[in-house]
Amino acid sequence: MKKKNQLTREQRYQISALRQAGHSQKEIAEIICKDKSVISRELKRNSGKHGYHPALAQEMADERKERFRRPRKFTDAVRKRVLRDLCEEQYSPEQIVGLARREGREMVSHTRIYQFVREDKENGGTLYLNLRHRLKHRKRPVGGRCGIKGRVSIEERPAVVDARSRFGDWEIDTIVGKDNKGAIVTLTERKTGYLMMAKLPQGKNAKGLAGTVIRMLTPYKRHVHTITSDNGTEFAEHELIAKKLEAQFFFCHPYSSWERGLNEHTNGLVRQYIPKGEPIDNYDRLYIRNVQYKINKRPREKLGFDCPKRLFFAYL
Repeated sequence: MKKKNQLTREQRYQISALRQAGHSQKEIAEIICKDKSVISRELKRNSGKHGYHPALAQEMADERKERFRRPRKFTDAVRKRVLRDLCEEQYSPEQIVGLARREGREMVSHTRIYQFVREDKENGGTLYLNLRHRLKHRKRPVGGRCGIKGRVSIEERPAVVDARSRFGDWEIDTIVGKDNKGAIVTLTERKTGYLMMAKLPQGKNAKGLAGTVIRMLTPYKRHVHTITSDNGTEFAEHELIAKKLEAQFFFCHPYSSWERGLNEHTNGLVRQYIPKGEPIDNYDRLYIRNVQYKINKRPREKLGFDCPKRLFFAYL
């Protein structure tokens, strides 16, 4: 027999009494014929500052039910804000909704915004072009090479970097244009998600890249503890970078781009403005700087819909 997930007022009083009697969540679930996950979710969602009280829990559940019962209308004001955030800032539907919640504004769900964009596309509109994936799933290549002298494996990287509890750990990568015409180096700070990017005049030349990276990070030298890259030969001058910045430089395992996933994700955001298949030479330094600015002021879900720019300079 399938168990219903909704709890009644009587069951909430029963949960409270059983907890006071010292029963575990698993035992309570068995006694009232519910899944353990239902009990766990109930205690997490409907507990107050002073613990779980059945009357308060019922009141919170009723309020939540009423809130979601009320239809959120796609009003002209909401539509206007969605169009502005989508077309001018290229925010994702999730970012649009998250920012609205953060600011206490009326907003429809991200699902409804996607529906709105799809309907526009079916009618010949171009709103979908502002979405990073343009309503499509794309495969991203992974890879790397290991013929780099003196490379230090990511296995030797301090554990604090994985925890993202420290400000000043960076990931690095390059974005290459069509037919290798031009390249951009991207640096992402792991705790704040802050992006720095610059055009590489000599393409993926290792010495040229090292000089550019050193110039980019020198103003923040005190806040550069580690840098992590893939195994591309453009990072062959890693020892020079590490020496000049007084930092540690680490390399991911081959074919393991997920080990610097934040930078991979950020490069995907850049590709919204600099699509694959186009020469990097088509874009000047001012355009690249504006792309960096736009991405850094985007609200991010992992940052509680705060933006990398504000957090980065707050830490500085």
